[in-house]
Amino acid sequence: MSTSTLDLLEYDDQIVKRAQWEAFEFTVHGDGDVEVVNDSHADADDHTYTVHVEGGIPSDCTCPADTYQEGACKHRVAVAIREPVLEVASREQPVRADGGVALAEFGADDRDDDRPEGCGCAPSMEDLPCWPCYRDGFEVPNPHATGDE
Repeated sequence: MSTSTLDLLEYDDQIVKRAQWEAFEFTVHGDGDVEVVNDSHADADDHTYTVHVEGGIPSDCTCPADTYQEGACKHRVAVAIREPVLEVASREQPVRADGGVALAEFGADDRDDDRPEGCGCAPSMEDLPCWPCYRDGFEVPNPHATGDE
C-alpha cells in the first residue's frame, strides 16, 4: 500500500527524509483523519496537525507547509510511508499508533492467519516478533511458528 500511495504524492528528497526520521506520533480517528504530532520539537503541541486520508491517499494536511508549498508536506508523506497507519485510516477504524506500528486495539494477537509472507518468528525469540510481523503491527511472535520458515 505505501509504495503505490507514495508514488501518487509529489514531494522532494528533503521532505521524505524528514518524514522518515523525525519523531512522529500518530492517532487515527474514525473519520479518516490522522492526528500527527511531531515529538522532535520541544513544544510538540505547537506541531500537531491533522492529515486527512481519502481513498487510501493522504490528501491534505492542516499544516502551513501543505497550504503554501508545492507538493505534499512531510506529515502527509509520514502517513503514506507508515503502512499500518495508512491502512487503519483508510478503513476508518479508530486505533492509536506510534512510530508507524499499529497497536493491538484491533486484535493483532488473534490474526495469526494474517501473518506476513516471510514471517520468521521462532520459538527462541521469546517475546519479540520477527521484523516482518513487527512491521505489520504484531506485538508478539507468531505462536504457530516452528522456526522452520
